[in-house]
Amino acid sequence: MKQPIHAGIDVSAATLDVAIERGRGAVWTGSFQNTAAGHQRLIRALSKQGRVVRVCLEATGVYHLDAALAMRERGIEVMVANPRATKDFARAQMQRSKTDQTDARSLLEFVRRMEFQVWEPPPREILELRALSRHLAALATMRAQEKNRRHAIDQVAGLGDPVREAIEEHIEYLDGAIRELQAKALEVVASSPVLEVAFAHLVSVKGIAAASALAILAELAVLPQDMSAREWVAHAGLDPRRHESGTSVKGPVRISKVGNRHLRRALYMPTIVAVQHEPRIKALYEKLLLRGKKPMQANVAVMRKLLHAIHGMLRNDQHFDGERFFATEA
Repeated sequence: MKQPIHAGIDVSAATLDVAIERGRGAVWTGSFQNTAAGHQRLIRALSKQGRVVRVCLEATGVYHLDAALAMRERGIEVMVANPRATKDFARAQMQRSKTDQTDARSLLEFVRRMEFQVWEPPPREILELRALSRHLAALATMRAQEKNRRHAIDQVAGLGDPVREAIEEHIEYLDGAIRELQAKALEVVASSPVLEVAFAHLVSVKGIAAASALAILAELAVLPQDMSAREWVAHAGLDPRRHESGTSVKGPVRISKVGNRHLRRALYMPTIVAVQHEPRIKALYEKLLLRGKKPMQANVAVMRKLLHAIHGMLRNDQHFDGERFFATEA
């Protein structure tokens, strides 16, 4: 049996920097986008020699998750290493420089020398819930587009009924598909005591109904248990980003949007509804407006605060507490 090929992958939110051994001491290095298409190109690069491939990458929040899943599905053996272990290894190797490529090479050397420990992905029900939730979001987008088309047709006199009828049929089909998938997602939640409890905590917030709770839970359930609330915010791309250059350029503070767009989208509408119906959330929103925040800025700030609150609710096994969220003055 041929010896396996080893590879090290340095993971970031946007890219995957890889170092692959090619025999006789040669190492090939390259960079791929951390996207579904990038993962497929990476897999082709790893599989060129037609031999067993063993890959090592670091646990980096969830930035490594989709890449690891894609490689695992294609028969590539994956080890997800503890960042502290790989850092200590690099220090022992007296690695002086630190770039994405040197980190990838260090991970390659790590997987060559250390005992290979096969990575176990999140439980099946969590991955199934995330797949269902993301497909539900895609269907909801399609339905909104069809409703917009129907509205546009209604504004133009003289158009025949066939197009409108076709749109109505498609909307009806999408409604049915969404109901069916939501029911399946609720079954998945009910099958897991952990997911069921977390779901109950989420819907305790006025503004988070079942559909939104499914979408939020699907994105949060895959996150490592030791992530902090601030790390959740950064993962969602809700962390503030300043744009400054020298002494003259001082742009407005905006959210980074470098993160999980699915989680941002799942939080947006519940926040809008909660501002209307949850007294303490509404009080925070109004206070932000009084401070000079624009409505969109206030909504984003409330989203960030709500994500902090959800982190505390799930970690402490508690329902939403408005007093904890925002204590109004007596």
